[in-house]
Amino acid sequence: MDLSLTLGSLMVFLGLHGIHTGFVQDRCTDYKLQFERVYSVPGDMAMLNSTLVSPEVFNFTAIPYNITWYDSKTGQEMSNQTGRILVRGETLWFLNATLNDTGEYVSIVRTPTQCYKQATRMVVNQTVAGECGRPVKARQTLTKGVTDKLSCPLKDFMNTLDSYNITSSIKWYRGCVPIVDETGKYSYMDRNKLKIDGVQDQNNSSYTCTLTFTLGGITGSVSETIEAWVTEEYDLVPQVHEPANEIIKAAIGSNFTKRCLVFVPCVGRMPFVDMIWLVKGDFIFTTNPSDRVYTSEERVWSQEVAPKGVWMERLLMISELREEDFNINYTCRAYSARGLPEGYFTLLPADPNILLPIGLVLCGVKVLFISSFIIYYLFKVDIVLWFRRAFPVLYTNKDLDGKLYDAYVAYPLPCAAGYSKDVEAFSIQTLPQVLEQSCSYKLFIPGRDCLPGQSIVDSVEENIQASRRLLLIYTASSFTSKRHTSSTSSNNNNIISKNSNSSENTESMMNNTIFDGSEQVYEDTRQQLECVAAMHRALLEGSLKVVLVELEEITPAQLALFPESVRHLRTKQGAVCWWKYQRPTQRWRTCLRRREHEEKDGQDTDFSPSLSPSFRFWKEIRYHMPVRGKRVVHPERTALLNL
Repeated sequence: MDLSLTLGSLMVFLGLHGIHTGFVQDRCTDYKLQFERVYSVPGDMAMLNSTLVSPEVFNFTAIPYNITWYDSKTGQEMSNQTGRILVRGETLWFLNATLNDTGEYVSIVRTPTQCYKQATRMVVNQTVAGECGRPVKARQTLTKGVTDKLSCPLKDFMNTLDSYNITSSIKWYRGCVPIVDETGKYSYMDRNKLKIDGVQDQNNSSYTCTLTFTLGGITGSVSETIEAWVTEEYDLVPQVHEPANEIIKAAIGSNFTKRCLVFVPCVGRMPFVDMIWLVKGDFIFTTNPSDRVYTSEERVWSQEVAPKGVWMERLLMISELREEDFNINYTCRAYSARGLPEGYFTLLPADPNILLPIGLVLCGVKVLFISSFIIYYLFKVDIVLWFRRAFPVLYTNKDLDGKLYDAYVAYPLPCAAGYSKDVEAFSIQTLPQVLEQSCSYKLFIPGRDCLPGQSIVDSVEENIQASRRLLLIYTASSFTSKRHTSSTSSNNNNIISKNSNSSENTESMMNNTIFDGSEQVYEDTRQQLECVAAMHRALLEGSLKVVLVELEEITPAQLALFPESVRHLRTKQGAVCWWKYQRPTQRWRTCLRRREHEEKDGQDTDFSPSLSPSFRFWKEIRYHMPVRGKRVVHPERTALLNL
């Protein structure tokens, strides 16, 4: 009997030993103990993950495998236990951890040809009485004076539960006090982060995040405690200022340079930031100028004024742009623990340079315009006269307008103010010789064409009415006699009123004139009638064009004695000045002497060019004279051109 008992005990021992050493005897590739430990407290849920199911170990997507968990203390395979243990592939769950669960747990992955094993250690610590946090704490820093955040270390739990399609909720505590979302300085963000606005020294504290969920029919939670330290040393997310996601155009064949400019807000320490240029996803590390595409060395300088930080610069340089360099993005990325901000630019071919031809065209047009304006200003009279001569069909035939004369010549008659033999010779001899004989104009000249016995008023009114123009010939003394000035000023007041007409003006002037039977009164009165009638029609009615013909230079003092209406017309349209076209020693008074020289020797004198229609003075007179057109005007049509 004793022997049988001994054999039984031996068999039980050997069986237990075989079970204990079963997973050890497998010839598996041993990945030893994981560096990271799993910490928990009694009553919390705990999760152990095997890292063997990964591409670095075997091709788990193509090779079938199974995974088994073992307790290294007992050697027994871990299996589901209601309310206690749940095995899900590479994850081993403790649904209600106890102090006895502390130990190492081995995961073995078997394939048809291979075997791999790895140990994971779990530590279950007793909570400290009076403390709400966990005995093992993670340490994180907060930056003073800015908005910062704490990250809950339970991100792996959340991701695993998400893969199971299990919902979970998180709750934050400061010490033992629950933190309500969006209360005070605190707010929840990104599921596992706690944002703290305006961090101050009092934020030095322990913060606990608790994740609650239901797994295997058990509702439980897991917590992690963070020891937060407030510091004034910080570096924030880098800010890429250049390139600014822009489009840059450059000419093919040219060299090109673009800088990457990054600002890193930081205080107290140099940030660990690296700037790298990328083209088509490839990093550009070379700084050798012999390469066509290269970068400069990184340049760093500090900014001591707010906001404090560090500026970093790295240039991208292309010695010669080629066609393959265009229509692609060039990216500058800043690598840091805070993030990977980046900026890019797209390089496009430069547009054709059309500024030069456009500029040349505009300059040419401008020069042409200015030149044309100057030419027209200087040669306006010649251009208009040529146009009239070349295209007479564009102008109305004036012979059908009912007028008898092309121009009425008003000049100082004998015994009138401003009369002289030179003026009379110019008006009766020179004017007809050029305008009538050479230019075929028909003139009415008082003293030559007046009907005998016709009254002054009727003669002036009828012949001015029958004329298309009025040539008012005057000298410096034509309007300066005392009687003439007084009488003309009175009549000028009459023509200012729009309700008056020329007949009333002339009759009024006749009634106010004292006739003493002398020739002087007669001729002076006619001159005044002509002036008043002409000014009335020109300034008030607009029915007659008056051409001022100035035979000698007028001084400002002499001009001040002219009738106001004459001064106004002279200012408005100017005067044709005979004296401007005479040489300094030869004025208009040479008219009679020229005739005497011609009679004397039968040859042209030095002044003969002044009788040619092409002489500048006569061109100006012809410019103001009616156009001898050939076009017949019908009532329903209007003039095409009026120059």
